[in-house]
Order: sequence, then structure tokens, then C-alpha cells
Amino acid sequence: MHQKLTNKKFELIQMPPQNTQSVIVSVGDACVIFDPWGHADDWVRALEARRLKLRAIYVTHGHPDHIACAPMLTQKYGVPWYLHTGDFRLVGWGNDLLEHFGLPKIDINNARPTPLEIQSTEILPGIKMNIIETPGHTPGGVAYHFPAEKVIIIGDTLFQESVGRYDLPGGDAKMLMQSIANIYNLNLSDDTEIIHGHGMATTTQWLRKHNPYFRN
Repeated sequence: MHQKLTNKKFELIQMPPQNTQSVIVSVGDACVIFDPWGHADDWVRALEARRLKLRAIYVTHGHPDHIACAPMLTQKYGVPWYLHTGDFRLVGWGNDLLEHFGLPKIDINNARPTPLEIQSTEILPGIKMNIIETPGHTPGGVAYHFPAEKVIIIGDTLFQESVGRYDLPGGDAKMLMQSIANIYNLNLSDDTEIIHGHGMATTTQWLRKHNPYFRN
């Protein structure tokens, strides 16, 4: 399933087996992938069909359903995949989940992640991104905010009407609520599109009305 956001540089993709909301951000023929779930071959076909050249991979956190294809795509295209160092120890932790979905297990030694720097950066020409730490679901969770495009990729920190789990290794309920409050306090415009790790995108206005956790 594919969902086009208002800004056509952003494409939401749910690769089979349907589970995680992945994102392609592109300018011209260059692109960056966020949270690449699924089979690497499907991603190769998707990039070829769109005639896109992969420049980098960013992930919101280290759980297997958000990094499944990162090592394999890194090896194929020779690009970095960025992960917060707080989640390095989670790489490979969830291989049982990948096996359950019939996906290859991850060996961190085959294509190690590049440490993510918490900063503002231009990921593609004209596409500037702010990286925001959002620990709680995992120790190294992050959100990616694109101010000009009014888009934020928030991973599993926050869902349409709920929050991410905090009972897995490294989870912390208090930190998660503080991370959500920090996002709330950015005072994003009502029409900012929120891309969750699972489920369809919402907006800041929608979350204020429907998500009881999205508050100061």
C-alpha cells in the first residue's frame, strides 16, 4: 500500500509482509529511505521502478521491524545507514521477529550502522532535516523533522491514539512521556503531517484532538 503525502517528495510505503510504515524522500533522481522494512529485493525493485539512486538510510530506532533491510541495502549500494548509538545493542536482538516474518536475520558485522549525529542536516538538495532525540520506546529513539515541508517522521514514539511500548529492553515510560512532551512543545503547525511507525499518517491537529498522550 502506498500513500502520497501533500508534499510529493515524501512517499509512504508498506512493504510486504505488511507491517511497518517506511518512507522514501526524493529530490530528482536522488533519495533517502527511512525505516526500511521488508525484503531487500522489493526495495531494489521499487528504487529501479522509480529510477532513484539511494544516498543514505536513516532509522528511527533499532527494532528489527525498522532496520530489516538497512544492512543489505547498505551492502548493495555502498551507502551509510544511520542509527543512534543508544540502540546499537538492539541490532540483532529481534531476529526472532524477522524469522517469524520469513525475513533474513541481521548480522551487525556484515554492515555496521553509522552513528547518528543529533543535528540539523541537509539530506538531499533543498531538504533540511532536524534530528530530535526521543528516548523511551528505545534508548536511542529519534524523530526526523522537516520544517519546510511540515513533516515529522516519529517512529514508534507516538501512534494515532496511543504510544509506543516501553516494556521491551531499554524502554522507559517516564522518558517516553517526556519525549512526547518535547515534540508537543515544538508547537508544530496544525497541518504538520505526522508519519507514525505503524498505521496511516496523521496531523498535529488530529493528535491534539484524538491522542490523550500528546500534551505538555
